[in-house]
Amino acid sequence: MAISTTTHLNFHGDARAALEFYQTVFGGHLTTVTYGDFGMPKDLPDADKIVFGQVAADNGFGVMAYDVPGRAPAAAAPATTTREHGMTLTGERFFVSVRGETAEEVGALWEKLADGADLIEEYGPSRWAPGFGMLTDRFGVTWILDVAAPYAD
Repeated sequence: MAISTTTHLNFHGDARAALEFYQTVFGGHLTTVTYGDFGMPKDLPDADKIVFGQVAADNGFGVMAYDVPGRAPAAAAPATTTREHGMTLTGERFFVSVRGETAEEVGALWEKLADGADLIEEYGPSRWAPGFGMLTDRFGVTWILDVAAPYAD
């Protein structure tokens, strides 16, 4: 049996913008379907929001997203992530990890994804990988980008 996993991100009104941005970073095909496309009357407030969206690229990258219907929850203090003394400290429940084969290919993704992001740890060589970096993008999603390192047996 073969299985795969795909990160599914939940937004409150900016799923389309996030997916369009991720397509510019990773390439691939963008699919967006609105609540209105599924039959919600077009005059309702959420009709133009995304009920199903994804970016799927030939290189294996994939992410899905949708807009949670209804009002956004009351603003709570956002979870923050920092790196201190080589440790990652966070209140977040997940990160999205992207791993590539070379520092150059991952670095190119980093440059695009970092546009408008809060940098947690700048991309560059680390003790465990030829390239590693961590950021929270303009949509509040925290990403780890790294280069696959050969493991010793």
